[in-house]
Amino acid sequence: MPDGTESESRKLLGRLRDTMAEDAAGQARLDKITHLTADSMGTEVCSIYLFRDEETLELCATEGLKKEAVHQTRMRMGEGLVGRVARSGKVVNTADAPSAKGFRYMPETGEEIYSSFLGVPIQRLGETLGVLVVQTRAKREFTSDEVYALEVVAMVLAEMTELGAFVGDSAALSARHTQPTLLRGGTGQEGTAEGHVWLHEPRVMVTNFVADDPEREHERLSEAIERLRVSVDEMLAGAGHDAEQLEVLEAYRMFANSKGWRRRMEEDIQRGLSAEAAVEKEQSAARARMSQVADNYLRERLHDLDDLSNRLLRILTGQGSDTGASMPHDPILVARNIGPGELLEYGRQLRGIVLEEGSVGSHAAVVARALAIPLVINAPRITTEALNGDHIMVDGDQGLVHLRPDDTVVSAFRDKIAMQAEAQERYASIRQKPAISLCGKRISLYMNAGLLADVPSLETSGAEGVGLFRTELQFLVRNKMPNRTELAAVYKRVLDAADAAGNKPVVFRTLDIGSDKVLPYMKPTDEPNPALGWRAIRVGLDRPGVMRMQLQALLRAAEGRPLTLMFPFVAQWEEFSAAREEVYKAIALEKKLGHVVPDKISVGTMLETPSLAYASNKFFEDVEFLSIGGNDLKQFFFAADRENERVRRRYDTLNVSFLTFLEQIVQRCSATGTPLSFCGEDAGRPIEAVCLAAIGLHRLSMRPASIGPVKSLIMRTDLDALYDVICDARERGEQSVRDAVMEYMRWQG
Repeated sequence: MPDGTESESRKLLGRLRDTMAEDAAGQARLDKITHLTADSMGTEVCSIYLFRDEETLELCATEGLKKEAVHQTRMRMGEGLVGRVARSGKVVNTADAPSAKGFRYMPETGEEIYSSFLGVPIQRLGETLGVLVVQTRAKREFTSDEVYALEVVAMVLAEMTELGAFVGDSAALSARHTQPTLLRGGTGQEGTAEGHVWLHEPRVMVTNFVADDPEREHERLSEAIERLRVSVDEMLAGAGHDAEQLEVLEAYRMFANSKGWRRRMEEDIQRGLSAEAAVEKEQSAARARMSQVADNYLRERLHDLDDLSNRLLRILTGQGSDTGASMPHDPILVARNIGPGELLEYGRQLRGIVLEEGSVGSHAAVVARALAIPLVINAPRITTEALNGDHIMVDGDQGLVHLRPDDTVVSAFRDKIAMQAEAQERYASIRQKPAISLCGKRISLYMNAGLLADVPSLETSGAEGVGLFRTELQFLVRNKMPNRTELAAVYKRVLDAADAAGNKPVVFRTLDIGSDKVLPYMKPTDEPNPALGWRAIRVGLDRPGVMRMQLQALLRAAEGRPLTLMFPFVAQWEEFSAAREEVYKAIALEKKLGHVVPDKISVGTMLETPSLAYASNKFFEDVEFLSIGGNDLKQFFFAADRENERVRRRYDTLNVSFLTFLEQIVQRCSATGTPLSFCGEDAGRPIEAVCLAAIGLHRLSMRPASIGPVKSLIMRTDLDALYDVICDARERGEQSVRDAVMEYMRWQG
């Protein structure tokens, strides 16, 4: 770039900095910026449009258009050329605006006399805050240098908006991070919580944009990149044989050594930006690209670049992860995403969790469910909207997040929490009572668990035992494979705690990995549909070493006591037979080694695939017990991926087809005398639970907090009468029995 252009760019940045330093109101600053930008670029018009709400842009300042249009002219996202820039996040540069696609004439602005139009998004880290526009009477396209200059002004505007430099009376000039905000995400773990925000990774704020001494800024960038390279190399050296971690760190090293990445930042410095401003400009561009990339691999690489940029910014600004802020006494964790190990470090001190990304089957969701912490996933913009200490309310039942809620929302939300607390007090009074329906049917209620921290709930929840202990969590939260001794110690403590709670039974499910649960130290498989791929029992049978080690750990943990275990994701009888044979081999080996073995061992399987429901009678006679895995069975029955928000809520558990299918399983097990239970999210939902009980599923396993509500409704329900309601709805040809069941429940009171 010619020296003259570079000098003009630095001159414009210097004038912007001086304007920012002036003691002036927000509107006055905006007016000054539009004037100096138009003057520096030689254009008749410069206008700033900012969002007043999620869908509406407002003209907030202008040089050249009619002043009376300021704060009066508004447009929807996608409307006109300005709305087109806002929606796409891309530059619009045209010599003849009236003939451009999407042009909208706004007579109140007086812009009809201007032909050329250049609009750039005002963005910060991928979030669009508004649009910056310049216009001229003459028909001409703006040069790449002019586009760059306007983009730099837009970046400074974004940073200053974030820092509250343009606060005014208009809604579009309201202070950021002060207004009530409602974010809609997805349910990762049910429950409600109120508290204050604790950011897992506090944002880095850039306050110095202008390079007074470009050579010194080049040196600062070089020094920071070198420190970054050294830290990445150190992380690589300490990664050992962790294949997935090595892959990520190799990507880090590739970016840290990328000449193109460095060159773009050096060019930005040469044009007048400080080193940290150049890094953030590149990071914002990567974030913008990330939002438009569908390919998962490319998105992951852009995530890597984003994380690397954060590390570089922390080096340049000296702003580490530890900001000196104290965690509030009622923390709600806010993060883009988080690993299971990091989440376990926070533990039960968290009131709730809100993630900008994540899925219902992610490691974080598995741990949140194990800890019974309300979790909302896929909450858009939460990491850019929330500040440490912000008041926040999390509704995991509805997937809603109320950030800085107003008094009306606070009152309604607290009423909901109070009602739940009052209900829990009622449930405490029936904790030790059996779940017997009005028609005299006894329903056994068990709890799901996966961590040692869950086991105390055996006494406090009223559970009759652990119907499902997920053993994969001990594998997921480590950076290397746990050994036999470590696993045996964990399983022993679980059995000891169950004995102390009144000799309550525990059903251990063997390792269920693959699909959405990939071990950190296991090489990920490239599968087009992991949920239907190499997972669970398929991995165990193909790589029997881990299965044998886990079985030995379980046998040793029992110390002669009865042991109950089941295998996940069995699709045919042969898989169960092969897995059970591994149990017999492990018992024989333990006896040979002189170790005591359980005095009684029961081996069953999960029924999660429709194929197993149609196995021969011999299988049902052969297996010692079955547990319906409702979550997986439902997604396969309806061909609706439970990781896909578009379809996972589309199909009702109380759909006639699904209930009929479940009832057929009940009838087959009844005919062969095979013990049967139901395990899954639906077992913990009172209406679904009583319907499952009505069709003959008399053993249900759920999260501990659900046992009280489910037991309460069972004790107030005539299951025989409810079954008649279900049959009547089925005979009438209704798609779901839900409406009929709800009407019956209301009539019953």
